[in-house]
Amino acid sequence: MLADLVAVAAGRQAADLVIRGARWVNVQTREVIPDTDIAIRGGRFAALGPDLGHAVGPGTAIVDAAGRFAIPGLCDAHMHIESGMLTPAEFARAVIPHGTTSMFVDPHEIANVLGLEGVRLMHDEALIQPINIFVEMPSCAPSAPGLETTGHEITPEDVAEAMSWPGIVGLGEMMNFPGVAAADPKMLAEIATTMAAGKTVGGHYASPDLGPAFHAYVAGGPADDHEGTREEDAIARARRGMRVMMRLGSAWHDVARQITAVTEGGRDPRNFILCTDDCHSGTLVHDGHMDRVVRHAIACGCDPLVALQMATINTATHFGLEREIGSIAPGRRADLILTSDLETLPIEQVFARGRLVAEEGAIRTDCPHGDWPAHVRRSVRLGKTLTAEDFAIPAPEGASRVTARVIGVIENQAPTRALEIEMPVIGGEIRADPTRDIARIALVERHRATGRVTNGLVQGFGYGPGCAVASTVAHDSHHMIVVGTDREMMARAAMRLAEVGGGVTVWKDGEELALVELPVAGLMSDRPAAAVAAAAERMSAALRQCGCTLNNAFMQHSLLALVVIPELRISDKGLVDVRRFEIVDLVKEART
Repeated sequence: MLADLVAVAAGRQAADLVIRGARWVNVQTREVIPDTDIAIRGGRFAALGPDLGHAVGPGTAIVDAAGRFAIPGLCDAHMHIESGMLTPAEFARAVIPHGTTSMFVDPHEIANVLGLEGVRLMHDEALIQPINIFVEMPSCAPSAPGLETTGHEITPEDVAEAMSWPGIVGLGEMMNFPGVAAADPKMLAEIATTMAAGKTVGGHYASPDLGPAFHAYVAGGPADDHEGTREEDAIARARRGMRVMMRLGSAWHDVARQITAVTEGGRDPRNFILCTDDCHSGTLVHDGHMDRVVRHAIACGCDPLVALQMATINTATHFGLEREIGSIAPGRRADLILTSDLETLPIEQVFARGRLVAEEGAIRTDCPHGDWPAHVRRSVRLGKTLTAEDFAIPAPEGASRVTARVIGVIENQAPTRALEIEMPVIGGEIRADPTRDIARIALVERHRATGRVTNGLVQGFGYGPGCAVASTVAHDSHHMIVVGTDREMMARAAMRLAEVGGGVTVWKDGEELALVELPVAGLMSDRPAAAVAAAAERMSAALRQCGCTLNNAFMQHSLLALVVIPELRISDKGLVDVRRFEIVDLVKEART
């Protein structure tokens, strides 16, 4: 390949493709170079210059850029394909028209359900896509040992095996930040194995504490972090050599509060990176992917060229791939976008590895599917038929009122609040109270068919009487979460998901209002993104019909069992106070 690239650049061979008359957006030097020709051979950039006529032969395809900007294909530095409810092939099909040509994915959702087998299935389908899907080996399944039970556990031996796979570029987000800070041998073994392989360790420090625990976590080796929500979080990470990953997903809007470290504070932007983390299929179809994130960064006051660096070369450099992707430069993979404006960023043509893969929002390439075994579609195992009684919350004997621990939802943020609310005892049980926006929440074990149901309370969804929502998307252990105000509806919703193999279902007054079927590990569909997004839209409309007005309520719903993000969560073992990483009782105090 090198000989061909040299020959094309020297004029001894013809290019496969020459793009003429582009404004070359050079993210290496942060400048725009007008009247540039771009020669491509074998899927890589061979030469760039004001006139590459010497690289044109009888078989050379010509594209007239007509003065449009040529920018590198966009890179998503940290994301979970499963959050789109799509398999890798269908996710790729959805994002290619938005200019995403490289993704760094952590499949820890499927790892919690299927273990190393699930990671391998994701990895293998990722390798055959027309864009670059690099995989990070999940680090934490369970995310917090002792506080939850997963379908499978990831071990240091699993990490060592995965490091030899061709598409693995590092270790996925190290969510067990207390374990790293305490020098847990298992966590440090996974990090050491990754470092020995010369690959990148992903971070996840979900705490506002920037004191000794934070210092210890950074010393443990994580090289990036996407959990910051404040400017001081970004500054603290960058000063200690971490890459600051600022996310704009479907529900997490953390760019605006951190990018001021660059736009107002004047700090070096090369250590700041844009990512999505979690993007719902509806967001992909209607709003975009990394193009949406770049536009948002620009709207927040970021210089367009700096924003593009944060979504291209900064990401490539972080993962040691700056000689492969992230810029339009000789030898790199020929991933580029032609756009007529750098601020509104219309994605007019997308090239990946030198081939036109999308044009004016329409995909122009195939995205092959891998082989998903039959047992992967039978992952919801409840062990019994659930009834309304399984969702009852008995009060302590003799109590007439209790002070209950209640999960408080915060709109557009991953953290929750640990609320303490006085509740009456009616008929010996603690009930939902829609008048105060207090619903029941239950976690139903679905991996080992134990029949176990953990019950609690949650505030913030706005559900009225007679409602229930059930989902097998329940980060990170992905049991089944059921939220509702009616126990009978909760039981029927749970059994419906057992029937279809997983997904999301919404019930009200004895009727199923919406169903999103996700049969692949209870997390994904291999149907096209538009079809899944349409089902998801019906689900969102059904949530509104139940009284919920939250932005992207499903994403908030799916994180209620994420026991590594403060403050209060639910797991198969009980309520988890993430501030102290311990199981706590639902009832804090009972009164007669």
